[in-house]
Amino acid sequence: VAQVEFRARCEGLRHGEDVFLIRSDDINMTNPEPLYTTASSFPWYKTLNSRAVQLPPETVLQNETVENSLKSFSYRYAIFRAGVFHRWERLSDGPGDVTIGGDGDVTMEDEMASETGPTYHEMPLRHLIDRELYVVQNVLGVTGGNSVDIEHIRQHSEPEVKTADTLLNRTHRNNSSASSMGALRSNRNSASSFGALSGKSVGFTATPPPFHSKGLPKKQPVHLNSTDGLVVVSAFLPVVLHRSDDGEWSADWDYEALLSMQTHLRVTRVGIVKWRGWHGNRGNDASPEGGVPRNERGKVEACLRPFNCVPVWIDPCLFGDFYNGFCKGVLWPVLHNVTSVYKSTPQASGPGCGKHHPEVQGDFSDYTMDDVGQGLIHGDGGQETELWASYNAVTRLYADVVVQCFNEGDLIWVHGFHLLILPSYLSRRIPMAKVGLFLHTPFPSSEIFRTIWCREDLLRGMLNADQVGFHLYEYARHFLTCCRRLLGLNSGMIPDTAGGHTLAIDTNGRHVAVTSIHAGIEPSVLNQILQHSVTLEKANSIRNQFQGKVVLCAIDRLESLKGIPLKLLGLERFLTRCPEWIGKIVLIQVGISAFERGDDFIKTKREVVELVDRLNTTWPGTVHFQECAESEMRLQQRMALLRAADVVLVMPIRDGLNLIPLEFTIAHQDALTEIGKRDGRKRGLCILSEFSSCTRVMRGALHVNPWRAPEVATAIHAAVVISEDERMRRIKCALEFVSRVTTQRWALAVMLDLKGVHKDVNPMKNTGAGLGLGYRRLAMNTDFTALDVDTVIKSYRTARSRLILVDYGGTIVSNDNLDTLTRFQLVKQSKGPSSPTPAMISTLTSLCEDKRNIVMVISGKEKHSLERTLGKIPNIGMAAEHGMFISWPTKSKHGKRRWEHLVPESDRSWRSIAVSIMEVYTSRTHGSYIEETEMKVLWQYRDADPEFGNIQAKEIEDHLANVLR
Repeated sequence: VAQVEFRARCEGLRHGEDVFLIRSDDINMTNPEPLYTTASSFPWYKTLNSRAVQLPPETVLQNETVENSLKSFSYRYAIFRAGVFHRWERLSDGPGDVTIGGDGDVTMEDEMASETGPTYHEMPLRHLIDRELYVVQNVLGVTGGNSVDIEHIRQHSEPEVKTADTLLNRTHRNNSSASSMGALRSNRNSASSFGALSGKSVGFTATPPPFHSKGLPKKQPVHLNSTDGLVVVSAFLPVVLHRSDDGEWSADWDYEALLSMQTHLRVTRVGIVKWRGWHGNRGNDASPEGGVPRNERGKVEACLRPFNCVPVWIDPCLFGDFYNGFCKGVLWPVLHNVTSVYKSTPQASGPGCGKHHPEVQGDFSDYTMDDVGQGLIHGDGGQETELWASYNAVTRLYADVVVQCFNEGDLIWVHGFHLLILPSYLSRRIPMAKVGLFLHTPFPSSEIFRTIWCREDLLRGMLNADQVGFHLYEYARHFLTCCRRLLGLNSGMIPDTAGGHTLAIDTNGRHVAVTSIHAGIEPSVLNQILQHSVTLEKANSIRNQFQGKVVLCAIDRLESLKGIPLKLLGLERFLTRCPEWIGKIVLIQVGISAFERGDDFIKTKREVVELVDRLNTTWPGTVHFQECAESEMRLQQRMALLRAADVVLVMPIRDGLNLIPLEFTIAHQDALTEIGKRDGRKRGLCILSEFSSCTRVMRGALHVNPWRAPEVATAIHAAVVISEDERMRRIKCALEFVSRVTTQRWALAVMLDLKGVHKDVNPMKNTGAGLGLGYRRLAMNTDFTALDVDTVIKSYRTARSRLILVDYGGTIVSNDNLDTLTRFQLVKQSKGPSSPTPAMISTLTSLCEDKRNIVMVISGKEKHSLERTLGKIPNIGMAAEHGMFISWPTKSKHGKRRWEHLVPESDRSWRSIAVSIMEVYTSRTHGSYIEETEMKVLWQYRDADPEFGNIQAKEIEDHLANVLR
């Protein structure tokens, strides 16, 4: 028996498809063997464990009369979709760099045989040795005699003493195996030297390098395998539902959704069922606006079960307040750095309120170009409470479903700004779960984010996750700043399990990892769409319609953030500067209706139509504007338009994840081929706004500031007159990221980081505290031991002498340091300090009366302050100014206390120097002040700007160290 691990190169798999190994004698597929991949090994898939292969006797292998079926192991690969058999492997699954036959041509007979009934992969058993381990490599879709590559991994250790016959047989089999495998490798590597080969030769590419940097250890301690479970939570499920006229439901993967990719993990998806684009609008019981009818929800759940999708059922009215009211009306503008201070329609009630004054609006519009109508946000008569309540109610429903789907050890991956506080609800109910949160939108600066009324609750909800992810470090930096300025939390680099370092926020003893990894697309899915006849026909139709012209295209939602008017103004400036291009260039602008944006959608649409009419009046036929619903511009229609266009314009003024530039790059990847270079088109370039997230990864694009019309015009001119060498260079540069970082690689990289997060499951070291959204997770050090109250009481009762150390602020009296204003008043002596209550004085007196007790009160207060409040208690000791002065216990009530000095007061010349230096920094740092006691001078900057205060504190420390050394 030999142990064999099977590997297959599968570049033609689509979203939702898995590959299984099927033996030739397993006709009913009762024992399929799944193959898995990882982010670092894609497109290679392999079996999880090695498979035992029974070897025939040596006499059978050497007998030429025995049929080949007894001398080989035959198998084939099957493609499953959503857990159900879909088809067998075929020739079209093979990559383009694989050589099939001597001249590389695929005959019609081969193609027909592959489509009707696949041939088998044949692994000759004469190459295998008993109790040895081998790796067998194939290319999906390439079958036949020499389609199997066998690699000998290790030899089994055997006893030193052997009989002569055993050694002779062993040597014979080794020589036979080595010569056969050497011939295979010789044929594969030297095809060009020996001319046309008899049979088929398969080219095996090397396994791609790891996704992580080379600086990390080669052996990663964290791995993802098929036993790992993953619960993916998003606002909407990545499936498309269909309902027939007879009431039957069917579903298919929404390949346009980012989360529709398939992995080797056990994945359960949780989200809202989006049927015909439903977004929470209330309609009749059977209408699409009302969502799935209640009596048919069971059918939908059964329909989604093969896809491992679990729906969250929410009342349409509640979901409308959640999605349209809070998510789109409140969070969406704030996350995109937009706050509306002035509104065209006041919300107040009464006569005359709500009247529109066009003359005022017209005069003011030039100064409010960045003001995006966003619905009810700030100061809206109390309606923010209702929207916030809806946001919490929907989040609780999500949490209920996630808890039901969770199995111990599963990873939970929450997506989108719709569910920012979901980690708070999950950490309370399943504290052992590792929860990740990934935002696909930008994150605003702290000055913008602090304008929202629930800012602290949102931040604490995000920080209850174990990992927070963003597409760009710019967004992560804003998040870190918000946590620093609003919650006072610090961040830094901490060691990770892989030997490197991870950016993390320190909160309540926990480290919340912060990652920034930009998502990609799946080129294999887009390539299949591009090869479809419908896509090619549509693309050719557009090219014929604008034959002889340079075609610019743009696909944007009709909202102010997408910058469509700025784009049109840039085109107008270009044609004004370059009149020779009039009639030679056309812009196809597709506007997707954004009804959820309310007044902003109406305003943007009106402005775009006015600009389009102005351009077409001046230069007829320059702009073709088309408004359509989102369902009418799906991936297939989008790829046809991108394929027909020469240049794509993406110019948002603030945008998160935008995949159109990546899709455009795939649509024109053939521009690098010889055939593509001969078509005479200057195509494949993207003009991209510097405010879009993909600007950082699309280095081959032309980057512009959309607010500067001359810069946009210059970019359009550069795109139409670019040299051939620079065009090729830019396309190659853009294609490098698109082909390297796929959706699957992005997801697996984030999941590896999430699984590598350390989380102690001991409830004494990882516990929770707080009520409502103030709930937070508390983590202790690894050497922390919880205090056992019973043990303390028992030891206290039996001890003959006891030392009791009591803190002053926060224990004996309320902590005046918690309130910055109170502390400032105490320092300036405009308010007296807090005093112990009579009950506290009585308790301390009782403790001191016990002769076995030594009670010491430790404080940062001055001597006279402690003597005033506690000096009349006999047998009590005190340590003032953090131990600088110590007064040991004494029985006297009225006598003067004796204080011992920890440091002699021989020289106090440093004091005036230190105060002079601190006064200089106090005048430069707003919110800082000097606090003086008998033995110390303190520069207090807790009320200053956090970043600037830290900088000034380090500078004053260096200054004092140099002067007072």
